[in-house]
Amino acid sequence: MGYIGIDQRVTVVLVYLHDLLSVPISRLICTAISLEHEGFFLVITVMWSFQLWPFQFGKEFRILIPSHGFLHSRSFQRCVTKGREKIHGIFPTCFSFPLHRYLFELSGQEASITTFFLLSLCTVERQLVTSGSSQHNEVSVPALSRPGAASSAASWLYPACLPGDSQHVAAWFERVTALPACQAAAGSILNEKGGKAALRGFVQRQPVPHTQRRDAQPCSQPEENSSEHEMTEEEIQAAEETWRRQVADFPAPAERQHPILPQEGHQNVLITSALPYVNNVPHLGNIIGCVLSADVFARYGRLRGWNVLFVCGTDEYGTATENKAREEGLTPREICDKYHKVHADIYSWFQIDFDYFGRTTTDQQTEIAQDIFWRLHQHGFLVSDMVDQLRCENCERFLADRFVEGVCPHCRYPEARGDQCDKCGRLINAVELKDPQCKVCRQTPVVRSSKHLFLDLPKLESQLDQWLDQSMSSGNWTSNARHITRSWLRDGLKPRCITRDLQWGTPVPHPDFSGKVFYVWFDAPIGYLSITANYTDQWEKWWKNPKQVELYNFMAKDNVPFHSVVFPCSLLGAQDNYTLVNNLIATEYLNYEDTKFSKSRGVGVFGDMAKDTGIPADVWRFYLLYLRPEGQDSAFSWSDMALKNNSELLNNLGNFVNRAGMFVTKFFDGCVPEMVLQQEDLRLLAQVGWELRQYIQLLDRVRIRDALKCILNISRHGNQYIQMNEPWKKIKGGSQDRQRASTVTGVSVNVACLLSAMLQPYMPTVSATICAQLRAPPNCADAMLRGAGAFICTLPCGHRIGTISPLFQKLEADQIEALRKEFGGQQVNALRPCQLLAFLDTPPAPTGSCLCGQGDKVRVLKTQKAEKNVITVEVTKLLELKKQLAVAEGRDPEPVPQKGKKK
Repeated sequence: MGYIGIDQRVTVVLVYLHDLLSVPISRLICTAISLEHEGFFLVITVMWSFQLWPFQFGKEFRILIPSHGFLHSRSFQRCVTKGREKIHGIFPTCFSFPLHRYLFELSGQEASITTFFLLSLCTVERQLVTSGSSQHNEVSVPALSRPGAASSAASWLYPACLPGDSQHVAAWFERVTALPACQAAAGSILNEKGGKAALRGFVQRQPVPHTQRRDAQPCSQPEENSSEHEMTEEEIQAAEETWRRQVADFPAPAERQHPILPQEGHQNVLITSALPYVNNVPHLGNIIGCVLSADVFARYGRLRGWNVLFVCGTDEYGTATENKAREEGLTPREICDKYHKVHADIYSWFQIDFDYFGRTTTDQQTEIAQDIFWRLHQHGFLVSDMVDQLRCENCERFLADRFVEGVCPHCRYPEARGDQCDKCGRLINAVELKDPQCKVCRQTPVVRSSKHLFLDLPKLESQLDQWLDQSMSSGNWTSNARHITRSWLRDGLKPRCITRDLQWGTPVPHPDFSGKVFYVWFDAPIGYLSITANYTDQWEKWWKNPKQVELYNFMAKDNVPFHSVVFPCSLLGAQDNYTLVNNLIATEYLNYEDTKFSKSRGVGVFGDMAKDTGIPADVWRFYLLYLRPEGQDSAFSWSDMALKNNSELLNNLGNFVNRAGMFVTKFFDGCVPEMVLQQEDLRLLAQVGWELRQYIQLLDRVRIRDALKCILNISRHGNQYIQMNEPWKKIKGGSQDRQRASTVTGVSVNVACLLSAMLQPYMPTVSATICAQLRAPPNCADAMLRGAGAFICTLPCGHRIGTISPLFQKLEADQIEALRKEFGGQQVNALRPCQLLAFLDTPPAPTGSCLCGQGDKVRVLKTQKAEKNVITVEVTKLLELKKQLAVAEGRDPEPVPQKGKKK
């Protein structure tokens, strides 16, 4: 075991452990900090299980670590090195402690990074010693003496919702709570006026920490640390019985018939993904946070036999569209038509299988939105008031919230939007921003007053509370969705403005507010209903049918409040039996390398660029889903993408499927051989069947990333099975060895067939390719993925397979390095004119840096002595860029002959 040696006082923090990581609390062993009093300079040392390290920690809290000798444990340093975050004096934290915000707000102080770890309830004189063991599987809790039983004043402070497999954590908290210093500190806090009651109420309002079942953990752990499930004799026997079931006993898959409508007695699942702004080209983070995650779940639901409807579309109203139209010299309608096609083409390339992809600028949108408005007005849930708004005199218009940027009045974040701060998450009125700027022209706007309508959220709060309790207890809400929603309720709901002084939007039908339109966040979620209404005139069977329909919303975390509070309040207030969300699935943010995606700066891969990389769409899907930011922010990395492609896809999954198929082709003339199962084979069947069941359990709970690891675990088991049995050698031996080679080959090719079924939601093209190569029966996926999951023999003896070919290609280091440079900044102008022509028909003028980049490319090719035709192509591009730049700058595009130079 490796401990951290710290020769100083250690402050032990007792907190309500809030499980944002979606991992069992038992894997968090201890958190300790050392605190230098002067200047609140913090030194933090965190001890936890190494199993957490493949996750990327930290969102907004980064605590400094001095480099002068606080970290003495080599094992801990190696643990840190395994994570993607580099230290360099900064250690990222991974927790969000509700008590932190509570204690400092209670005292009237402002919570910040420097106050984050001042939540110390006791100080213990303790020196942790470094043990000499070289085992790095887990960091253990140092032994703390227990002087006596904990008093009731402090014992309830530690987490009461610990899962059953974490008795050692509960015991540690109990021992620390019993220390005299802790008792004194806790007593001083709780004895403050109203302190205990307020703290208890605050903690009770927090989301219950999400726990995992023990049987699901191997899929969520990193492969190198996952403990293999030990098969029991009962499991092995059950696996053998399942294997012998006939695929012909299962019905053929039913083809989708449109329109899809709810059916009595079926599991009717309605899936939406957050509507993307029409004027923005989606980047990889947008794609994984919304449409790709929803697509995986929709595909999975169809395989499970659910009656699934998956709808999405472009959000087309608002100031953003007006400004984009002005920039490009088009009307808002023309901009919407143009960019709607851009979005549709991108999602088509990524193989997003919508049942219907629509838009919000329709007659149905106006009709449904105005109907909900009048119902809210009729039931007294709308109020009017004068509103101070920011108006840009330079742009001659009122500014939508997202077109104002300034300093957050709460946390001082310098890039807060006019509606919400991305850092502290608080709602903001645009006029509250410090030093506001118009994001279009960067001028300082002025304050003007206007009369607007508000949704009376406080009047709806009791209904919302009751509905949230029911939905969160019975449905599947991600931990961040629960936390964000509860934080809104904790701060108290306030009336929310639903109108804006704009022209491009759904018109407000009230005569006293003519000339105004609905605010986009009142209007946009209604787009789910109107898009469905454009799909079928029987849309109410989905959206006014809460008893028969289960609704899943997919989005990034910044959209949560509008889907969990504002939109449900609109539908509750309308009192028209609307279907409300049962399962709210929100991701954290996906960053790009060590920064954010930025179209203007040319940083990151956007949807319209991915296909130009030469990397197949399925590989993009795999990698984005592999690092899906489920519990914390994650970061796209070119080197990591190459690593995952080459190790997991090429060497693991692709290698297994290819070997299994090639053995059938090479040794058995393309026919699946006879299989005489031995105990080793049955054990593999049981292990694979167990992983299949975990896959189903995880995807049923929308644990998309963890379920993907189950697929890779199966192919890993298959590779080990082949390697241990060596059928390529046994086929050359005696009859017993040849029989063994026959069995191993037949079992392996059936495992490959199972993998094709499990891959279908994640990598549909690869799945279809495997099915075609194996000539798998069309109902094999349905047969194995229904119910609890059944690994059956879908390719019996005598089944003839097709031609086997490699599924994946290696991503070379030089290819990846070139892509990293291409998408590291300024590539929008440098390398995208032809690509933008194809999508937007409006190529930008090249810049000087563009010429430098192309010139460098030509020089590198010449240095490497590349083929002459390759160099000629790039030189032609360089000359063309020079001409375009000359035209843009008003110069003669033809080169001026140099005097005195011989020809």
